[in-house]
Amino acid sequence: MAHRLQADASKAVRYAVILAALILAPLAVAACSSSPGGSVATPVSQASPAPPSPRTGQQIFVSTCAVCHGAAGQGQPNWHIPKEDGVLPAPPLDGTGHTWHHPDGWLFRVVSQGGKIQESASVPNFKSGMPAFGDSLSDKEIIETLTYVKSLWEGKTSRSGLSIVESQAYVSERDPFPTVAD
Repeated sequence: MAHRLQADASKAVRYAVILAALILAPLAVAACSSSPGGSVATPVSQASPAPPSPRTGQQIFVSTCAVCHGAAGQGQPNWHIPKEDGVLPAPPLDGTGHTWHHPDGWLFRVVSQGGKIQESASVPNFKSGMPAFGDSLSDKEIIETLTYVKSLWEGKTSRSGLSIVESQAYVSERDPFPTVAD
């Protein structure tokens, strides 16, 4: 029994020493890092702040796209009727317009390069006001934003009763989003 009491006492002493070290260590570090004038010296190396988290597609949509396409992607009134200058208003992106008819690759190119890529001699009266975002958004951000837009189509069907999400996925098989590095 005496041997057991001695082992328990030894264990208690070890715990007391560890506890004291944990309590006194910060005080010792502070005392050692004080400058002669009494102020605490700045540590030589501090942990760098964590980089900001990447914006989600929804955040990018709200800050970049909603000004023209509406907060809920509802588009501008009379989006299919050209204004006096011939430019079409921003279409709805919520599944009630035509955006879902286009494949992912085409949508990506329009966001990246702007609506001007749609203007051609074969469609002489078509004018788009869509600006190019390829210089201000990364390819990954464009894809994340378009993925958010596509989430607005959930549960919507075409006139024929087909899911617009499935219809758009089908046309995207031939023209998918570009592959981007993480």
